[in-house]
Amino acid sequence: MTSISTATAGWLALRAPADDAARSPELAHELARMLAAVSAPVVLHDLGAGTGSMTRWLAPRLPGPQQWVLRDGDAEIVEHLDLSAVADAAGRPVDAHVVVEDLAELPSETFRGAAAVTASALLDVITRAEAAHVVAACVAAGAPALFSLTVTGAVRLRPSEAHDAVERALGAAFDDHQRRDVDGRRMLGPDAVAVTAGLFADAGWNVRRAATPWRLKRRDGPLVAEWLDGWVAAAVEWRPELAEDAAAYRRRRQAQAAAGRLRVTVSHEDLLAWPG
Repeated sequence: MTSISTATAGWLALRAPADDAARSPELAHELARMLAAVSAPVVLHDLGAGTGSMTRWLAPRLPGPQQWVLRDGDAEIVEHLDLSAVADAAGRPVDAHVVVEDLAELPSETFRGAAAVTASALLDVITRAEAAHVVAACVAAGAPALFSLTVTGAVRLRPSEAHDAVERALGAAFDDHQRRDVDGRRMLGPDAVAVTAGLFADAGWNVRRAATPWRLKRRDGPLVAEWLDGWVAAAVEWRPELAEDAAAYRRRRQAQAAAGRLRVTVSHEDLLAWPG
């Protein structure tokens, strides 16, 4: 959607197995139940589509035939889109086309005729005004929304350390970094699910939330290393005075990861909203 993402195709591929293991099959099943009576084709809009990970995971769980409108503000990332092997619950290939546009330019009637709206790892990098814009468009169209893998700010690393104060400081700085202003846009960060759920509830819609944490273990070593680097770097960018302690902390944790000892839980939530 909006062009602020720094995600790369490589990062999205690296995180894909953890994403797919974390997403809520219960909320996907509930959405499938809602769509069972929808006349074909089932039209779905995916916001911040990236390389198509949400569609690859969700399409096989939903009825069809399906037509996906994949929306992203990053023209380069969608060049890596691959839905060639994606099929609906009955095994039929899905139809899809890409729209490159910024979230702020999303027309309010965009979702007219849509059966549902989806997104993955998007809400935390948009503003309250942008979230309200998306919610209003969903409400105007009467289209249920399934928003997946929004960070909540809670992180747990094991083994625990004697230097927990450093880890707490890094976690708090990372959360503040997630809420930072970017070119006048204050991102929702870990407040995103609560804010978006409140917007839907204020519109009289039903909302369900599900915890969808990454649970990273030894087999996830490359993702753990990449995530840890990014987590520490973002915290230090926000609070440069943490740099010295953060460097020592990162070395300890990376050594644990290299030895296969580090376990990381990164909390996310999925949100499903539908008309009341």
